[in-house]
Amino acid sequence: MKDLSDIMRQAQQMQQRLQEAQERMDQLTAEGSSGGGMVKVTLKGKGELHALNIDPSIMTPGDKEMVEDLVKAAHSDARRKLDDAMADAMKQATGGLGGMLPGFKLPF
Repeated sequence: MKDLSDIMRQAQQMQQRLQEAQERMDQLTAEGSSGGGMVKVTLKGKGELHALNIDPSIMTPGDKEMVEDLVKAAHSDARRKLDDAMADAMKQATGGLGGMLPGFKLPF
């Protein structure tokens, strides 16, 4: 029975590390930009839009589609960076075990 109690203890420790990682991930932020920094998007946590900054110089009549494309590109850049930061946080919490355990998937 000692083996089972060791497994249970390790599972509880892993659960605690995953909980702590989730709390850290909720506090993460990532900034994405496009148009040479003319548009910036900041996302936090699970992808919540935290800030949007558009340089006024690109807000000219007739450039609506360009501005929309720049906002989408900046959002995609921020999302990729946030996803990378979340994956790193999860790897730290699991000690890289996520890819080694059959059927185990990261929660994002």
